Amino acid sequence: MQTRRQFIETASLASAGLLAGVTLSGCNGKKADSPEIPVRISLNTSTIRPYQLPVEQQIEVCGAAGFDGIELWISDIQKYLDSGGSLSVLAQKLKDNRLVLENIIGFAQWMSDDEQRRSAGQLQMKQEMEWTAQLGGKYIAAPVMGVKQIDRERFEEYSLYYRHILETGQTTGVVPLLELWGSGVLYSLADALHIALGTQHPDACLLLDFYHLFRGGNSFNSLNLLNIARLPVFHINDYPVLPLREQLKDSDRVYPGDGICPFHTILPFLFSSGFCGGFSVELFNDTYCEGKTVEEMLAITLEKTKQLIKTAFL
Repeated sequence: MQTRRQFIETASLASAGLLAGVTLSGCNGKKADSPEIPVRISLNTSTIRPYQLPVEQQIEVCGAAGFDGIELWISDIQKYLDSGGSLSVLAQKLKDNRLVLENIIGFAQWMSDDEQRRSAGQLQMKQEMEWTAQLGGKYIAAPVMGVKQIDRERFEEYSLYYRHILETGQTTGVVPLLELWGSGVLYSLADALHIALGTQHPDACLLLDFYHLFRGGNSFNSLNLLNIARLPVFHINDYPVLPLREQLKDSDRVYPGDGICPFHTILPFLFSSGFCGGFSVELFNDTYCEGKTVEEMLAITLEKTKQLIKTAFL
């Protein structure tokens, strides 16, 4: 027999749609043109940051390369607006290049330990959600910023902070995705789930990443507990044999398929579990840009990612 606490926790999990087996569609937008690829292949613009392209050009080169979607950084959007740009013009550029705006990458301190910073961060998140909506996007990253370490006696408090921005999201039509960082404060998938489930909010959702899951010491077997179809976007990348896991840095990430991530088992599982959102390539490996034009670098990135995903069906 379930205790009252167990019942509440199970109900919270179901209400958030995070239980494995809960049927909530994560499919939205267009998919890759190839029938062999049932998902979108997108680009997180961190991958081409060394080229220092303005956001309009980021969109253009991404579309020309053949990607299905894009993740833009709020800092690049801010620069564009500060120089006199218009969100409506940028939204049209995304449409003209046939790109799904998978997600916006921001760093508002919505869960800061400092009350003033937290309040300001929540207001900042609201503004960034409004920008995302005007650009035609539905999701924004919500990493845990301004927190020195997770205090496991404060999970209820953390859930309330996340619920607050989820409720703000309902007024803007944009969902904040609680993001797991392998070398950050929120590195544990169990902790991320605890916070998300504690909101008891139907829009609670996670933003996951193959590198971050590994770097944080999580088991890919834990993905069995999630309703994979709820995940709208999943950051795709790979990691090498060396450095050792605890010493890995963001810049050590490699092209999908060039490292030791067990994609041969994870990808078939994700597809069979209903994932049909966007795999967004997120790299910080500046060496990939050396001696190559941005067009050449993107062609390699897209081809490697396509080939990796195709092998999941062989």
